[in-house]
Amino acid sequence: MQVNAANSSYNTSQSTGSPSAITSDFTTFLKMLTVQMQNQDPLNPVEATDFAVQLATFSGVEQQVQTNQLLGAMGQQFALMGMSQLAGWVGQEARAPADVVWFGGDPITLSPNPAATADQVVLVVHDARGNLVSREDLPVGAAPYQWLGGDATGTPLADGRYILTLESWQGGELLGESPVEYYAKITEARGGANGTTLVLEGGIEVPATSVTALRHADT
Repeated sequence: MQVNAANSSYNTSQSTGSPSAITSDFTTFLKMLTVQMQNQDPLNPVEATDFAVQLATFSGVEQQVQTNQLLGAMGQQFALMGMSQLAGWVGQEARAPADVVWFGGDPITLSPNPAATADQVVLVVHDARGNLVSREDLPVGAAPYQWLGGDATGTPLADGRYILTLESWQGGELLGESPVEYYAKITEARGGANGTTLVLEGGIEVPATSVTALRHADT
C-alpha cells in the first residue's frame, strides 16, 4: 500500500508541475525512489529494471526541459540580433506598399507598377475619410514618379494621411486597381509576435517583409 501511495504522489507531481518544477524536483524523485525500494511488497517486489526505467525517464524529461530553455534563450538572442540589424534602417527611406501615405508638404516618390498591358494609368487619391481628392494621369510604366500632393485643381493638399491607389486601363476598360509603392522615412523598427514592423513618417506601419527597396533619406 505504501508503494502505491508513493507512485500516486509522484505521478501527481509530474502532471501538475511546471518545467522548472520538474527540474528542481529531481532530488525529490530520488528520495521517493529510495522510499519505494524500502517499502516494496516482499511478495511482489519491483524489478530493478523498473527502477532504472523510471530514473531514465525522469532524466530524459529533465534534459528535454533544459534543451527547451536553451532553445528559447537562443531564439531571444537571434531576435535581438535581427533588431540590431534593423536599427541601421531607421532614418533611411523604405519603399513599400501601404494602405495610406503621410503627406507633409514635400513631394513623395511613387513607384507605380501598372498592369503590363495598360495603355493608361491613373493615380486615385482619397483623403482619410474616403472622400475623392483627385484623379491624376501618370506616365505608363514603372519609372519613379514625384507626386506633388495636389487636389483636382492643383492646389497643395493639407498635411495628413491619404489613400493612394493605381488604376490600370486598356482601351477604356479598367483592368484593375492596386496599391502604390512609395518611399517614406523610417522612424522606428518594432518587434512583435508577427515579426518586425517598420513605422514610417506619420505613424504608418508596414511589415519589414514588405519592403522592396531602401535608400538614404537625402536621395
